[in-house]
Amino acid sequence: MSATLPRPNCVHLVGEMVLDGVRLVGDLTLFSINMVRWLNWPRGGVIWPIMYQTGVLSIPVILITGGFIGMVLAVQAYDQFALMNMENQLGAVINVTLVKELGPVLAALMLAGRVGSAMAAELGTMRVTEQIDALTALGANPVRFLVVPRFLACFLLIPLLTLVGDAVGMLSGWIFSTKVLGVHSFYYWQHSIDFITAYDVLSGVVKSVFFGAAIALIACHRGFHSRAGAEGVGRAATESFVYSFVAILLFDFLLGTLFMKLYYVIWPGDVPMV
Repeated sequence: MSATLPRPNCVHLVGEMVLDGVRLVGDLTLFSINMVRWLNWPRGGVIWPIMYQTGVLSIPVILITGGFIGMVLAVQAYDQFALMNMENQLGAVINVTLVKELGPVLAALMLAGRVGSAMAAELGTMRVTEQIDALTALGANPVRFLVVPRFLACFLLIPLLTLVGDAVGMLSGWIFSTKVLGVHSFYYWQHSIDFITAYDVLSGVVKSVFFGAAIALIACHRGFHSRAGAEGVGRAATESFVYSFVAILLFDFLLGTLFMKLYYVIWPGDVPMV
């Protein structure tokens, strides 16, 4: 008789998933603390190429993303506003949604796929080919020379790219709304000015700062812990995007809730009546 293998227990599988998640969060936290210890401004020959790869080469992706976001918002919202004879207020909902929510989130997701995955694959290849071990053997700290420049590039440039995406989204939404949907240009911008505040723009920028930091840390962490072989490098790049995706959504929820509470603390007169 052939021995039958025991079936995996669902409780054990869930327990292993929880332990793996806790272990990952703890390891990422220690990795982040170690990075902060070595945080300084790198040499120009190190930081500028990374900033070029992160910022300048990401502009086409951001322009395309922002442009289509604005037009999609106009298409989806116009019918509902037209039913209530409020189509002239279309600019308010498009631009508020862009600067507060969709602009920062979608820009960060696109950059997590382009920049984060590339960082994880690059560092994973360096781990597999023992270049990181060689740096350690030479007395150089790999976190300082490999992680810090990439973190600073994402931390500083992703908010700027988010603002570019917001601006392009506003412009494309305005062009589509006025030239295709027939919305009056004056009312489009007038209602946008009435509803958008500096607090809305600032909240979106602050969100993108956290998104950029999360993308860089997760990508570098996955690259540093890449397994051997081409499969390991590919898995590190995939995990970098997936974990960054989850982190972006988590930060978006937490920061959105925080900014909403903070708004009513700063301007208590605007609290909605129940």
